[in-house]
Amino acid sequence: MNRIALPPSPRRTARRLLAAGLLGAAVLVTGLLAPGIVTAAAAPAGVSAKVHETAAALPTAPPTAGPPTAADGLIAAGQVVSVFDDRVPAVANLNAVLLAAVRRAATDAAASGIRFQVNSGWRSPKLQAWMLRQAIADYGSKAAAERWVATPEASEHVKGEAIDLGPSAADDWLERHGAAYGLCRIYANEAWHFELRPRAVTDGCPAMYADPSHDPRLQQ
Repeated sequence: MNRIALPPSPRRTARRLLAAGLLGAAVLVTGLLAPGIVTAAAAPAGVSAKVHETAAALPTAPPTAGPPTAADGLIAAGQVVSVFDDRVPAVANLNAVLLAAVRRAATDAAASGIRFQVNSGWRSPKLQAWMLRQAIADYGSKAAAERWVATPEASEHVKGEAIDLGPSAADDWLERHGAAYGLCRIYANEAWHFELRPRAVTDGCPAMYADPSHDPRLQQ
């Protein structure tokens, strides 16, 4: 037997119209609110919108999800990392000649009770860009931030050619004895930042730059 399709009842039709109306209203409200969601991403307290516009325009690594991690060379606050720990990307990805020199110095310093700790070593472009953004927020401008943090394109850390060491006793020891290993402090405002200068073994370390913004290598 063929079944006859009955027309929907007035009550069912009313319910369907009401549901459709509610759905349409929700879509309309979402469309109206979407611009507000974008513009509501205001700068944190104390940071100007201009600073955020500058930070947003900075070059970064290809976008990846989430903040930088240990795989990007991040060393967490309070994490103690030895110069001999090859499991840590910040150490393992350093230039091999630089790392060998640091390890020789660390071995000799240990005889005097001085322990080297890696505060930062190799960094991915993603980590370097993130650090620069943080510095801009802290110091209020890109120019001020670059006295401490270089761009990803210019950073010696991204190239694996720089290491930041601590504690201060290790920095003091290395500034006094580092030339014998070809290791030199580069910036007057960064007692912890060392790079390889092989000629320092015979000629001594070159004069320091006042800060990274005076380093011609970083003028990119």
